[in-house]
Amino acid sequence: MAQRLKYSKHFPEGYNKLLELDTLAGNSGLENLLVHLVRLRASQINGCLFCIDIHAKQAIQDGERPLRLLHLSSWQESSLFSAREKAALLWTEALTQLSPEKTKNEIYQSVKLQFDDAELTKLTMLIALINALNRFGVGFRAEPGSLDKFLGLDENTIAGT
Repeated sequence: MAQRLKYSKHFPEGYNKLLELDTLAGNSGLENLLVHLVRLRASQINGCLFCIDIHAKQAIQDGERPLRLLHLSSWQESSLFSAREKAALLWTEALTQLSPEKTKNEIYQSVKLQFDDAELTKLTMLIALINALNRFGVGFRAEPGSLDKFLGLDENTIAGT
């Protein structure tokens, strides 16, 4: 599908601020691979192929194992993720598929076992921002791979060839 609109050109001040906040959240002190998993899982739920493409490539480039990425859609059943990663993915799903049932106290308390207040705030910000970015990617059909060169993503390196 062709991209509908080059949205970053029509309100660059706002979009650039959104990207700045996303970068800030991604560099907030949470583990790098955890940040990739959260961004990728939210993007999977939202069906944002543009973001799935970017975040999977970035994760692999940063040392994520491809098998874990293959297990991500069924993370609850996989033994490849730590308790902390599973808590982050649980919170990601709760806030991406937002409902009072998904954010009930039992879920919140189980996530709090793995994250202190500052970390949970940073994680929540990261989730909120990837969900906002997914709305641009899905709504305007951003083209997967279109930013590879700009982001320094070498497809041959990612593919292992």
